[in-house]
Amino acid sequence: MLLGPNGAGKSTLLALAADALSPRAGRVVLESVGSPRIRASRRAYRSRVAWLPQQITPFPGLTVREHVAYAGWLKGLSRRDAWRRAVGALDVVDLGAKADLRATELSGGQARRMGIAGALVHDSEVILLDEPTAGLDPSQRERFRGILRRIAPEVAVVVSTHQTEDVHESYDRVVLLHRGRVPFEGTVREFVGPSSATEDVRDSVARAYARHVPEED
Repeated sequence: MLLGPNGAGKSTLLALAADALSPRAGRVVLESVGSPRIRASRRAYRSRVAWLPQQITPFPGLTVREHVAYAGWLKGLSRRDAWRRAVGALDVVDLGAKADLRATELSGGQARRMGIAGALVHDSEVILLDEPTAGLDPSQRERFRGILRRIAPEVAVVVSTHQTEDVHESYDRVVLLHRGRVPFEGTVREFVGPSSATEDVRDSVARAYARHVPEED
């Protein structure tokens, strides 16, 4: 999880990791393979990484299944394979029953889940999700965490958020980003630190966040 206040640089960092932006200095490394600088290697790199920005705009006229299959086709799958594999990907994110619905008819949370299905259809190794829980109610957030737990054994997922209520032990690590720097990196338990038995988990997370981010921000 990439946690930090608005303007900390989370979206920019994910865009750099997705090779949607080019860094002015340094580079992103994926399993010892650096972000590429030539066109041929960029295609190979991008085939391993799926990036879902915060605002997802479905293509007008496409059904949910067509939308997911199109994402697979763009990443190199044949049309037949993309169409076939879209069904399984939609089932994973609990959208199988809406496969024939127009993608523009989905709610915001459903559209994000459709985006995850589009990443799963072509076997991405890393999925980058920018503020995926924005605007979701508590039950939708829990459903979203359930989907992440379901896909975690198969793919690495990086989630960015500015909301401390998103911090949950289902995430392996928390990286706190503040003004382009990393004041904390570790497990959720390390981030929260010792807390009393009567203290609410949300209060523990909020207290830990305030400890690392100055109050004026």
